[in-house]
Amino acid sequence: MKLINRYIDKHGTGHVTLRPEDDEDMWHLYNLIQQGDSVRAPAIRRVQTVSATGSTESHRVRLNLTLEVQKVEFLASASGSGGQDTSADRSLSGVPTTASLHVTGRVTSENPHVKLGAFHTLDIEPNRDVRIEKADGWDSIAVGRVEEAIIPGRGAEVGAVVCGEGTAAFCLLSEHMTVVSHRISVSIPRKSASSGASQHEKGLQRFYSTLFDSFIRHIPYASLKVIVIASPGWVRDAVFDYLIVEAGRRGDKALSRALREKVLKVHVNSAHVHSLVEVLKSPEVTSQLKETKFAREGMMLDKFFKMLGNDEMRAWYGPDHVHLAADRGAIGTLLISDNLFRSSDPAMRKKYVELVESIRHRGGEVLIFSSMHESGQQLNQLTGIAAILTFPLDVEVVEAEERMTEEEERGTQETEELAETS
Repeated sequence: MKLINRYIDKHGTGHVTLRPEDDEDMWHLYNLIQQGDSVRAPAIRRVQTVSATGSTESHRVRLNLTLEVQKVEFLASASGSGGQDTSADRSLSGVPTTASLHVTGRVTSENPHVKLGAFHTLDIEPNRDVRIEKADGWDSIAVGRVEEAIIPGRGAEVGAVVCGEGTAAFCLLSEHMTVVSHRISVSIPRKSASSGASQHEKGLQRFYSTLFDSFIRHIPYASLKVIVIASPGWVRDAVFDYLIVEAGRRGDKALSRALREKVLKVHVNSAHVHSLVEVLKSPEVTSQLKETKFAREGMMLDKFFKMLGNDEMRAWYGPDHVHLAADRGAIGTLLISDNLFRSSDPAMRKKYVELVESIRHRGGEVLIFSSMHESGQQLNQLTGIAAILTFPLDVEVVEAEERMTEEEERGTQETEELAETS
């Protein structure tokens, strides 16, 4: 993402102009633009003109429109299946973006081709400037999102091939997204007395050959830090051995070097993409990716789940309970989904922003999970918010204290009202 222009005063009022370049930038914009915001971006509108003879002509006009946002829709890249090439990894490996972002609202600026107040949908395009003015001002979360989005040199850091017998999913992991770039499924006949082992071996060779070709096309091995081959059972070892042998047979020295230097073979319990959570918390991967955001998130989520089983008084989740823990200054690490900051209710968003700011002010750590990662989706299933406490608190005791405080406040209020009436 390129920052074209920014003006935000000390009260949070102002605007930011950004230029998205890839799928991850579209995801950042989706998290930045909210209902009520003012967004200005290029649009194409079909315009009809009537000539002096009464004939009607229709032509498309490119213009800049400013909308008051009512709805924002993000569509991720479709992932491939079978032997089809979907190339959903394009944005993360140097090819144009495939995700789409649609912003719908009423036109708020005068335009010769569009009536004021008319509804329009802006299709946000890569390498086109987008100007955003926040209805309720730029809070710390929105400003932080902009700062994070414009850091140069972002992109996919990890490539992963999650394999089963005859199946493979090719994934690219960046700071905020997990993109399933391609899938293959090859039928492998079982060994039987009638057909013998020959049909089974032919099926395996066909699977390995298809996987090799897909690996070359969908895993940008030259630019990645780590390439993970994950599977249950023996499949990952057989796949790695085939890749090494085939790269040597073809004389591809760059691929051979990348395979030997970057590949990690990791055991997972299933050949499903959800197994990437297991991959990210494996010691082999975390040792090489300990500085990256998504690896840190995976480790802390794993720590939370373990604590939930072994030390539940220090593992709290749910909005109400986490706010109670924050009021007592007990939160050491807050785990919160970016999904919560997309609330259409400004008061609800403000509540979570204030929670984050208060924890940071007290020296706590805040991890904002991306819903486009498996770890973020797991957190969303757990209400989207959780906390690891610095000291144990009993939920029942804290709730009882809250009830007593509320009763005391009600009693005081009733006493004051009686005194006023008398």
